[in-house]
Amino acid sequence: MATTLQEALLAPGTKPHVVADCQALIDAEVDAKSGLSGAGLKVAYKAVTSFASGYYQSVIENMLPDMVAQLERFWADFVAAGGGSFGDYLAKRSDEVSEALLAVTDRMGRESSRATVVRAYNAVRGGAAKNIQAALPNLGALVQKYAG
Repeated sequence: MATTLQEALLAPGTKPHVVADCQALIDAEVDAKSGLSGAGLKVAYKAVTSFASGYYQSVIENMLPDMVAQLERFWADFVAAGGGSFGDYLAKRSDEVSEALLAVTDRMGRESSRATVVRAYNAVRGGAAKNIQAALPNLGALVQKYAG
């Protein structure tokens, strides 16, 4: 059994499945949004996913190691506390976890040379913590599927 999230989620035979599951999770979370903020998120998402063939998947692949690194300390604490549902664990620490994950996307936004993508990200950044917090139970289940 893998001892770290990096070993569990980024192993060559596992990483493509994790990327596909992350993409499906994001798709489902975006599809579930409604109202004005949901419409704005869907427009930004459409801009990123239709930017160039394969771009969206490559972003997830490139982002995954940094996201996993941010989740590592939460996973270690979860395991040390005896386990249970990692999604529930993350949801109880939603502010801290969302900020840790947003540190990755914020850095990527600052470093991106793709103006369309940066504009789309900046348009939804204000509500991003709330959207991440809503997805934490499902994200935790995804992580636990491979690491637990």
